[in-house]
Amino acid sequence: MENRILELLSGVVHPDTGESIVKMGLVEDIKCSPDETVPSEIKFKLTFTGHDPLSGAIKRECCSVLEAAFPGVKVSIMEMIRERKNVKKTVNELDTEELQKIKHIIAIASGKGGVGKSTVAVNLAVALAKKGYKVGLADADVYGPSVPKMTATEGYRPTAIEGDNGPSSFDLLVPVEKYGVKWMSIGYFADPDQALIWRGPMACNALKQMILQVRWGELDYLLIDLPPGTGDIHITLVQSIPLSGAVIVTTPQAVALADVMKGVNMFTHKDVNVPILGLVENMSWFTPAELPTNRYFIFGHDGGKKMADRLGLRLLGQIPIYMSLREGGDAGTPAALSDGTDAEAFLHLAERIAEDN
Repeated sequence: MENRILELLSGVVHPDTGESIVKMGLVEDIKCSPDETVPSEIKFKLTFTGHDPLSGAIKRECCSVLEAAFPGVKVSIMEMIRERKNVKKTVNELDTEELQKIKHIIAIASGKGGVGKSTVAVNLAVALAKKGYKVGLADADVYGPSVPKMTATEGYRPTAIEGDNGPSSFDLLVPVEKYGVKWMSIGYFADPDQALIWRGPMACNALKQMILQVRWGELDYLLIDLPPGTGDIHITLVQSIPLSGAVIVTTPQAVALADVMKGVNMFTHKDVNVPILGLVENMSWFTPAELPTNRYFIFGHDGGKKMADRLGLRLLGQIPIYMSLREGGDAGTPAALSDGTDAEAFLHLAERIAEDN
């Protein structure tokens, strides 16, 4: 019976680590009465190393799992705290120590999906690196990470090194370096076709690890590619990370511009108060390679510019649609690497960002 109970509890994961509580060694001293196929009472200990703010949620999940397997059973759980000796720090104890050598941390955000936010973030990072700056990018879109694909680093698996404070410090993740940029993404920890079915706390903890538990070293800029919208992940970010500012990406299309206000309101809220560096209008027009002087305003004309004027924000740049931009993203060679017209808009954007920093 004890093995059956351990098997059931193995399905309970700690929201901090994503690991099974049985694998972590938290479950001890299982007792059943009577010790039969269908027990009437199950007792065991949950032993933590120090106070764990998630212990209540874990206990409730354990009860739910066992009560579902044994209807009518009484579950008694004793919470114990073991003396802490040289254990690694948990996600809840992550601090901003690894960010101390970074001059500017900028969030790249959008009110809605599908506006090319990640394309802008990746190419801006490459453009800043081409300008001679030390740059990193954290892919914080934990549900739809695209940086591995857009940089052709899908096969990378981050290694971990011990932090500077000995056995009791964090294990630090080592970012991949390519195109002069340091990249980190949750996509490096999952198969490309794997759906990450995470509740809010697990997604938020993953985000914190993608930024706070990384050996970034000295950087001029760390860009954080946020998921679209304004939810738990965004709130966790602004509360945990000392942001220098935010850049909001939109298209000229009216439906995209309507959602810009949500992002603006979030960052300017009195409890957040993150400066907005400006708007980037993506997909501003289409210019075919064979007609380089022609502009076709597929999604509207100057919608982002008008919105920036209305909100009193700077329009940092207008990014045209080029076939090479899409092709470069699919092939993992960002357009900003080239010396052509498709790179000019991103180099201009990098210059505008650097003006104020």
